[in-house]
Amino acid sequence: MPLRAEDLAADPKFILGIRFHAERMRTMYEAGPRLARLLASQQRWLLTQMAYALSVERDPADSSSGLTAVRLTNEITAYKVASRNTVLSFVDELLTYRFIAYEPGEERKRPRHFEPAEISHQSMYGWLCSNLVALDLLDGGERTAYFESHPAMARQMQPRIARNCLADQRWREPPEQVGLFLWSDAGGLIVDNLMSRIDIQETDPERFFVGPVDSRALAADFMMSRTHMQRLFAKAVQKGCLGWEAGKKPVLWISRAFVEEYCRWQAVKFAYVDEAFSWAKAELDGEAT
Repeated sequence: MPLRAEDLAADPKFILGIRFHAERMRTMYEAGPRLARLLASQQRWLLTQMAYALSVERDPADSSSGLTAVRLTNEITAYKVASRNTVLSFVDELLTYRFIAYEPGEERKRPRHFEPAEISHQSMYGWLCSNLVALDLLDGGERTAYFESHPAMARQMQPRIARNCLADQRWREPPEQVGLFLWSDAGGLIVDNLMSRIDIQETDPERFFVGPVDSRALAADFMMSRTHMQRLFAKAVQKGCLGWEAGKKPVLWISRAFVEEYCRWQAVKFAYVDEAFSWAKAELDGEAT
């Protein structure tokens, strides 16, 4: 049976999976910063996942299927995630940076259909694999090995995950403290960076220590202004999400309350990943018998 969000959040080992996935997302960002920024905020995460889902659902025999600007707009605005203009600008960005391309022969048609570039396929595969490894860390499962031996199942899993996450308010609208970061530009990158560095052996009942953080360097790494970074951190400090331990080199800490809230929110997505894997595996195993 697929793991439930409630069970994941209650598992003391879940934070290991969270930290592993955060580390993988940091690596993805370092390998391709502009592509990784597509998952850097909640709005862009939902846009990216839904755009990819529409593209892999494409049925050549059905002209109304696939990724078009109109279809993506309809899917996203139905949940009030973004405005029509934001969606159209997002599609233009994907096209400009060659993360998508026109389907052959579609350049002059209306509506125009798009398809993911190879780098987009590779990145989505890596994202799925990272999630499965994180789940395997919890229960010693063999999801990753099966997935890697059946890579085509990514096309089955991803649309199911994307649609379930978009439809579920628990994921679509992050809780207050998490949303403080996730609704801001590059906020997801900041959280991944901090979560990948926490000391999970920390015994302090109120906080996890991260270590020294240079906000100027962090802002430069994530291609955001230092002012924006400082304002975001100031809001987080005001909310009690994080703070600094005084010393020669101030050490950043994250509150346990924030980490627990973040884990509960991430558990929703991980549960949908596990459900999609179980479903796709059952489909494949059924075909083999």
